[in-house]
Amino acid sequence: MKLSKLFASFFFALTLATLFGCAPTPTREGTGEYIDDTAITTKVKAAILGDSMLKATEINVETFKGVVQLSGFVTSEAAIKHAVEVAQGVKGVKSVKNDMRLK
Repeated sequence: MKLSKLFASFFFALTLATLFGCAPTPTREGTGEYIDDTAITTKVKAAILGDSMLKATEINVETFKGVVQLSGFVTSEAAIKHAVEVAQGVKGVKSVKNDMRLK
């Protein structure tokens, strides 16, 4: 009987540790948020790649909790504005931080 209580306690503690280990904090994403952000990043990169005005190799995309950060060096102010517009048009994007610079 004591052995079964010990195993039950161990598995309960393991379950709690797993649940809290995957929980999000203000500075760290949870597992679900990480997967969502990865999907958003992929969609934004695909949208930029499919746009003939933008060069996908010049623009870096990162996402944290739905906020997309664009960085890199582009050739014109118009390209910067267009890239922000393209990113904002992607489903799931909460906001866009523009850290792009002119060459």
